[in-house]
Amino acid sequence: MLDLFSEEAPWQEPLAEGAVILRRRARDQADALLAEIYAIAAQNPFAHRITPGGHRMSVAMTNCGDLGWSSDSRGYQYTEQDNHSGHKWPPMPSLFRELAQQTAQEAGFSGFNPDACLINRYEPGAKLTLHQDKDEKDLRQPIVSVSLGLPAVFQFGGFERGDATQRVLLEHGDIVVWGGPSRLRYHGILPLKPGVHPQAGAFRYNLTFRRAH
Repeated sequence: MLDLFSEEAPWQEPLAEGAVILRRRARDQADALLAEIYAIAAQNPFAHRITPGGHRMSVAMTNCGDLGWSSDSRGYQYTEQDNHSGHKWPPMPSLFRELAQQTAQEAGFSGFNPDACLINRYEPGAKLTLHQDKDEKDLRQPIVSVSLGLPAVFQFGGFERGDATQRVLLEHGDIVVWGGPSRLRYHGILPLKPGVHPQAGAFRYNLTFRRAH
């Protein structure tokens, strides 16, 4: 079993064609990344969005970048401002952008320039059901997903919701990149188990970088 707070060096773990986990890749930058998350949340607080079907999402979210992803009764969409506050999303920190670009390159996707970063905060019991990231205009661009804080079980499936899924443990500093032939695979997070992380406390934070427009 992996030690959650091990000092092992980063390594790559293939998931599928066009999909890879960069283990512990963001570990050394974690404190700076978390500081940026807290600063963004001070400008645009985490909130539980409502799905088009009227359900409250268990994951709290905020965004940064030129665009932000959100959900309400009208559906899922990218917008230049938070529909709840009417304010523009905070700008994307250079640290975020550079990490997303570098890790996309390492995973085989050159030229990635994200314009949106969805920031999810998981508390114990929070989950993300199987879904596809398909609201972006250019599906040739990959998804870069950074895990910080408590470990979580990531589900990575096929191209139909009912397809079999892989279940892999994502730990503090792990980055998943998927695109190309895996771009529209279903994925999700199983309910988060309680715990306390030395840097993130009782939460898991996830940064998901996309090229939305």
